Amino acid sequence: MRNPLSLLARVIGQQTWMLKLAPAIIWTETRLHALFNGRITLLGAAGLPSLRVTTTGRKSGLPRAVNLLYFPYQGNYVLTGSNWGRPAAPAWVFNLRANPVATIVVRGREIAVKAREVDAEEYDEYWRLLLEFWPGYEMELREAGRRFAIFVLAKTTR
Repeated sequence: MRNPLSLLARVIGQQTWMLKLAPAIIWTETRLHALFNGRITLLGAAGLPSLRVTTTGRKSGLPRAVNLLYFPYQGNYVLTGSNWGRPAAPAWVFNLRANPVATIVVRGREIAVKAREVDAEEYDEYWRLLLEFWPGYEMELREAGRRFAIFVLAKTTR
């Protein structure tokens, strides 16, 4: 049986006022990850898949971690740089472009991944799939006024 909160989350996720909750949601997700290593998340409680991606800072060279909603697709992890509808792309987008090797934590399990940015030829298909998965991205796109980067993260062995 699907989590009934998933439908509610998708409805709320399409409301512009929800973007104002971003700081509280980010704060809560960060604290829950610290306490439970990704086994319990706010998004997970709503029936949505979330992960923590750790990239290498393109300027600092230091590990940079952020919790994100992801779209599970063909055994991979699809991310989009919506940044909660903000005009600027999130830092993790630039970090993955500079160094596509990253680590994710999904439900408490650490996984080595390599990111690939979706190219122009496949962008529309991935965007369509992302909108079916999370319709709120359409509202975030209108708010941001920019095209969102889309990345496919595939498992690797290190």
